[in-house]
Amino acid sequence: MGKGFYISKAVGVVGVILGAGALATIIALSVVYSQEKAKNNNNEVSTTVGPTVGPTFGPTTSKPAVTTPAPSNEAWDKYRLPKSLVPEHYNVKLWPRLTADPTTGLYIFTGESTVEFKCTEDTDLILIHSNKLNYTELDNGQWARLSAVNSGVKAPAIKTSRLQPVTQYLVLQLDGKLLKDQWYHLFTDFTGELADDLGGFYRSVYMENGLRKVVATTQMQPTDARKAFPCFDEPAMKATFNITLIHDPETVALSNGAQRESKPVTIDGKNLKQTDFEQTEKMSTYLLAFIVSEFTSINNTVDNVLIRIFARKPAIDAGQGAYALSKTGPILKFFEGYYNSSYPLPKSDQIALPDFNAGAMENWGLITYRETALLYDEAVSSNSNKERIATIIAHELAHMWFGNLVTLRWWNDLWLNEGFASYVEYLGADVAEPDWNIKDLIVLNDVHRVFAVDALASSHPLSAKEDDIQRPEQISELFDAISYSKGASVLRMLSDFLTEDIFVMGLRTYLKEFAFGNAVYTDLWNHLQMAVNATGTKLPGSVQDIMNTWVLQMGFPVVTINTTSGEVSQKHFLLDPDSEVTAPSPFNYKWIVPIKWTKTATAQPPYWLEQKSATNNEMKTTGVDWVLANLDVVGYYRVNYDDSNWDKLLNALSTNHQLIQVINRAQLVDDAFNLARAKIIPTVRALSTTKYLNNERDYMPWQSALGNLNFFYLMFDRSEVYGPMQDYLRKQVVPLFDYYKTLTVDWTKVPTGHMDQYNQVNAISQACKTGHEECLTLVKGWFKKWMDTKINPIHPNLRTTVYCNAIAAGGAKEWDFAWSEFQNATLASEAEKLRSALACTTQPWLLQRYLEYTLDPDKIRKQDATSTIVYIANNVVGQSLAWDFVRDRWSYIFNQYGGGSFSFSNLINGVTKRFATEFELKQLQQFKADNSEVGFGSGSLAVDQSIERTIGNMKWIAENKQNVLNWFLAETKP
Repeated sequence: MGKGFYISKAVGVVGVILGAGALATIIALSVVYSQEKAKNNNNEVSTTVGPTVGPTFGPTTSKPAVTTPAPSNEAWDKYRLPKSLVPEHYNVKLWPRLTADPTTGLYIFTGESTVEFKCTEDTDLILIHSNKLNYTELDNGQWARLSAVNSGVKAPAIKTSRLQPVTQYLVLQLDGKLLKDQWYHLFTDFTGELADDLGGFYRSVYMENGLRKVVATTQMQPTDARKAFPCFDEPAMKATFNITLIHDPETVALSNGAQRESKPVTIDGKNLKQTDFEQTEKMSTYLLAFIVSEFTSINNTVDNVLIRIFARKPAIDAGQGAYALSKTGPILKFFEGYYNSSYPLPKSDQIALPDFNAGAMENWGLITYRETALLYDEAVSSNSNKERIATIIAHELAHMWFGNLVTLRWWNDLWLNEGFASYVEYLGADVAEPDWNIKDLIVLNDVHRVFAVDALASSHPLSAKEDDIQRPEQISELFDAISYSKGASVLRMLSDFLTEDIFVMGLRTYLKEFAFGNAVYTDLWNHLQMAVNATGTKLPGSVQDIMNTWVLQMGFPVVTINTTSGEVSQKHFLLDPDSEVTAPSPFNYKWIVPIKWTKTATAQPPYWLEQKSATNNEMKTTGVDWVLANLDVVGYYRVNYDDSNWDKLLNALSTNHQLIQVINRAQLVDDAFNLARAKIIPTVRALSTTKYLNNERDYMPWQSALGNLNFFYLMFDRSEVYGPMQDYLRKQVVPLFDYYKTLTVDWTKVPTGHMDQYNQVNAISQACKTGHEECLTLVKGWFKKWMDTKINPIHPNLRTTVYCNAIAAGGAKEWDFAWSEFQNATLASEAEKLRSALACTTQPWLLQRYLEYTLDPDKIRKQDATSTIVYIANNVVGQSLAWDFVRDRWSYIFNQYGGGSFSFSNLINGVTKRFATEFELKQLQQFKADNSEVGFGSGSLAVDQSIERTIGNMKWIAENKQNVLNWFLAETKP
């Protein structure tokens, strides 16, 4: 992407369309707001906020918004704020209406805000972010009132007020200049829509005892605080905040700060409450939160920090918040020790929301979650549900320091914020559940996951230039697997080669220096270097020199070890080696690679590969000795070997696989399959890594194998390879199925180990998937018993796979039963299991009906719409239906879910991942062309990745189909 500011044709057209839509909404809101103001002339309690004297919620008139963009060389037509004004403090008062206006049907909120800011250079222009807000015309005839803090300074008058919708500004032109080093107050009075778009200040809806309940809640990250009140909405523009909420007496109000006072007020005869909150610490706007609901809570206090879990009253009454409450305290204490820094707030609220687009959000002092990420019921929730809760709580609490206390200066460094939390969430969860051995799972969940994306020529570096990340949709696009999982992977590698002690030492001084401020990623490198220097640790270069090779260029290397010559070399790993890499690399795709390795199960001294090729005579082998590199997969790279060493490793797997530790057995499988896709080794060699699996009982190697074999399903489940492949995989998995049948005493007990419970699911899932009759009889019997008795006999761990396989084997009767159970589920994680399983039916008409349901938020919540479409696309019967549906409805889907959605990349990748023909490639290219004016939001990169992946799939099938078919046939001969 080019540097600097520009508006493409597509963005310009979208801006005009959205501007027109915003204008229509503003006019409608203006009517409602005028009605509300007229009703409130006789307010008994003034609702003026801040030191500037302004009107109460009284009558208003509004000018129409100006939506035509100004010339692009003007400050208001640039997406970044000028540096002339710096906010210090906000007073914000908001009144959300939890019932719709009877005339317009709109839910609204009204508000007042005063921001105190410093002028750092003389200017006659105020730009402050504002999106979809309607402003009251004040007594000065403008939409804002400006005053100077110093009585000896006269503030200039506001000459004109207008909105700039494309760049999302309230533009105030002054008749004189604000003076450098002077402080000013800006007061505004506004209305917004409490929409169901999952962004900014929005509404969430749920049913309780047959009644429809509304929650007013927030999601500000990355650029939606401006939808709630006018603000300087950039992460470096930190300030303190005083929040006041007006709300109905039966509701509870929450915000970042602790409640200071809650008192009854009467406004125009309405009995309401006014809740004032303590002033926040200095913080970024994207971390703000305010919520009004009828939720209840449970709590405890840990070292003077009040910890509360909020949720729907029936969920709290059922004890579904207890697990989260029990784990929050220990995780919070762990991070206090890890950072050597006390939690700086008096309380830590966590709240489970019925409608929430992200998994969770680290708002300082008021963390918001999807219900599936916070609520747990031992009778209904699975082992994986419990793990998800522990890791997400740890992820969000990690942010309380790394992200909230010290915040990225701009979104181009998002990877450091999210990658760090994605790494240390495993450390926090390990403290909460020490018996799980959960730290190993980062290899499957993050390292292997992101390898698949970062091996594409359309990948991108971790860190981007500031100038290249300007527009809100560009920022949203950064919330991807690269930022989260690659960020976690390279930070884990860094921690390993520095040692955890040195890593933590540097981290602590970094947090201390930049507390309540902002930083860039090189600031962390500097503090880690200080720790390296203080301990006398020897590295092949500075921390910055080493890490820049991983941060500033996309992709990763494959390290090839020749155990005959001792040569160790590296090259850029690409799934399609013929793809054209157009992204420039400052290091010519050379990395400084830390290699931990072993020779025939004996650990060797670490080796640094600093060039594209070098010789290490210690890696030469003779006789039966073999070399295995990247122990514990702590390095962010793949490993290839000479043929002789591969043969020795495969022999070790087949004769005594436990000679190779479990993580590296998973690595060998994953590396081999991906090296084969990249045409570095033959595909049949990769398939040979699965031959030992009939003797494997550990979860990680099985999960690695099944994840890679899923690619074979995607490529071949519509071809003649499918039958022989099923025969082979059935032969391999039946011993695992029988093992768990015995271990669980004919499926009546639960395996004790965390990973054993996961692998039991793999055994049943894969056995049924390959048509093992005993498995299919088992799951159909369980499901039928549930249908007949209305008492669910299926253990929570097994429900997802049992539901899916039973629905796939059944018809409309089974589907309708599951749909009814989904609608009546009282725990979100159980509803999630059913929602995914409903996509498993083999009846096309049921899948088409289900697709239509995704557009009805009364059937499928907006937060779940795109993932439901992906579930359907995962089904070979539903894939083409889902693709046609997305193409046909793209404009609607994009406009309904684009504003608050980071999920478009998952949607586009999900519905196209089976593509492997020329016809599908042309459809995908046509889809891109047809919707260039509508846009793809956070899925823009995913479209290019899907095209690249499709081309690679086509080549792979052409080169491998016959060999793969022959191999499966040979391995299944009697």
